Amino acid sequence: MSMEERRLVARLNSAEVDALKPGVTIKALNKESIILFKSSEQIDEPWENDYGDSLRFRACRNVCYHQEGTFVRADVDVENPVPSNCPSIVQCTKHNWKLDASTMEYVNPPEVFSQEELVVEATAEGGLSIYEVIIPKQPWEVDARPRRVIERGEVTVTYFTHACVKMKFGGVTFFTDPWLVGPAFARGWWLLHEPPPGWLDELTHADLIYISHLHSDHLSYPTLKLVAERNPDVPIFVGELVMPVFSRQRHYGVHMNNVTVLELGSWHVVNDDLRFMILPDGVHREMDTCLLIDYKGHIIFNAVDCSKPNYGHLPRDVDLMMGDFAGGATSYPVSFMGGRYSEKFKMDYIKMERKKILNYRVAMARKIKPKLYLPFAGYFTEAHPSDSYIRELNLKNDPAIVNSLIDKYVGHAVKTWTPKPGEFVDLATMRITEAPPGSKVAVDDWDFEKYTTWIDRSINFAPFQYDDSLRFYFDWTGFKGYNLVLKVIETGEEFESIPNGRSVVVDFLDLSYPEERPLREHYFLEMKARIGVFREIMKFGYLWDNLTYGFQCRLVRKPDVYHFKFWTHMQNLLPETPPDWKGFLASKGWSEEKIKGATSEPQTPEFMLPKDV
Repeated sequence: MSMEERRLVARLNSAEVDALKPGVTIKALNKESIILFKSSEQIDEPWENDYGDSLRFRACRNVCYHQEGTFVRADVDVENPVPSNCPSIVQCTKHNWKLDASTMEYVNPPEVFSQEELVVEATAEGGLSIYEVIIPKQPWEVDARPRRVIERGEVTVTYFTHACVKMKFGGVTFFTDPWLVGPAFARGWWLLHEPPPGWLDELTHADLIYISHLHSDHLSYPTLKLVAERNPDVPIFVGELVMPVFSRQRHYGVHMNNVTVLELGSWHVVNDDLRFMILPDGVHREMDTCLLIDYKGHIIFNAVDCSKPNYGHLPRDVDLMMGDFAGGATSYPVSFMGGRYSEKFKMDYIKMERKKILNYRVAMARKIKPKLYLPFAGYFTEAHPSDSYIRELNLKNDPAIVNSLIDKYVGHAVKTWTPKPGEFVDLATMRITEAPPGSKVAVDDWDFEKYTTWIDRSINFAPFQYDDSLRFYFDWTGFKGYNLVLKVIETGEEFESIPNGRSVVVDFLDLSYPEERPLREHYFLEMKARIGVFREIMKFGYLWDNLTYGFQCRLVRKPDVYHFKFWTHMQNLLPETPPDWKGFLASKGWSEEKIKGATSEPQTPEFMLPKDV
């Protein structure tokens, strides 16, 4: 590695090096907080740097990989004990992620992430030099285009709902993440805003639709089902991901014929004036993306709900930035029970988490310095009566507060916009135009029964009369080789025991089904799940985000550790082909005719068109 590819971060002289104790030291060096790890004398084979120098030191910036929180020492770690003479664990003050500085691997969540290291070199005088590897220029920097004049009305951005906006670039219409009808995550999320009248006609005539990832508040099959009935050839663009965005469209009875998968980080040229690229999320890199658009040198950056857009390498001085703001999008901690998860803990945590999200969004806006900031991808509510507990507890950030903080801390050079459906901004003037008179803002009727009745039909699906149907399902998931034991209990609406509910214990170390928990040390997770939603998930092979993000389960875990590998598999990486329930019934001696009669119902309901479409 040549010196030209590095930047010196800090130096320590020999006296400073000698003063370092074995284990972790968090130290301010050259105005930066650095984590240094010094091995104990018991380590016989210290690692080597690129030049073959034997070193007993590792280093990284004091910045968490997740959302750039800072670390503090965590000398006692019950899940991952280390020798007391050489403590190596540090813990993030934001979300309690834990890093083993001796390996630069995260131990909570375990076996998934590693920290970006700094290069440590020994000096001839017995000191240390610490370098960072210089990040290559990003694509928008390599071939940056000067801003050209745009006329009034040439570039407009219209807010529709949640993460859906309509952008007009000259004669090109570009939509993002159209969730415009029906619930998301089974029946857990419902739209807060009513989309503008005529949305379906506009969407079916779009020139481009970008869908960021497969979560159902972005990839809405109820919405796309209506689009497909009118125009299945509308052009849709998604990023190339480990978990393909459209791998499951036929599960839902949706057939979109014109889906283009783009390489991440490369320009897609629409015409001489317009180009865009899809970028990865640095944390959920297997399934999440964000969007960068360049029109005549004017940049729009849509961070969507990435935890770390493009690994933190972001554009500067953009014309418009969009990003999520609300919080409350996951089941943690509202769906967790037992142990420390009291009502007070949950309320305190949610309050703290909302504050952290606000701080992170303000920091991102300060870094990017957009001309206009739009908080979006947070306009949902847990509207169903059965989820009133979640709705009352799981308070969200107010977009007006996000904007007021940006006004205060980023400066008045950044204009902010708290949108209503149908409002639009003209990028030439940055003037915001209100929606036409009489436009509806808030949804007042979600038509719950139309969707929940369909879900509950899965309760009596023929294979579920057999006790071993749950074992057949977990065999299909294919997750194994991980020291986690799961107990699933099917419940009623209030997570109470019900006569027809079943339970199963799954040992994922070897994918076996013991009657009781094994005697060996293991991680344990108990999940109570509403029977209708859980059986629909099993029936069609849907992803588990319908359970977790949709607040359709209650969880107890011992010890209290987040198992990223397990949840990533169940929420993102399940097999693309649904379970073979026909084969399961055949193994029970069912005739072909009887099987056909029991499994021939359509996979998705014929959703009725909303009255104002």
